[in-house]
Amino acid sequence: MVSAWAVTALLLVGVVAEALTGDRGGLVLFALAAVAVGAYAGHATFVRPRLAADAEGLVARTLHGTHRLPWAHTRTRLRTTRRLGRDGVTLEIEHDEQLYVFGWLDLGEDPRDVLDVLSTLRS
Repeated sequence: MVSAWAVTALLLVGVVAEALTGDRGGLVLFALAAVAVGAYAGHATFVRPRLAADAEGLVARTLHGTHRLPWAHTRTRLRTTRRLGRDGVTLEIEHDEQLYVFGWLDLGEDPRDVLDVLSTLRS
């Protein structure tokens, strides 16, 4: 997360440098990259932690706010997909009609390990 903010700062320095040299093409590319990396850094900063658990249930944070998910109405499972020759594992949490999908970057841990912890807390 800190590295994303550092890259955003470097890209903003590039925007200023391109503005001073008058290179419009470079200015647009640096600005687009700064906005994209800055948006990622902001999301990673303000929506953390994405998932928390206790004896009563789960708390999921999204861009739309914090959602309390009681254990009685929640179902968890792992989903493995194969892309570009690699297996990707995600943790899916189904609550009523909502589906929350968390990957390794969202959880900060392997989703398999997180599912083990959630299973322990649930029982």
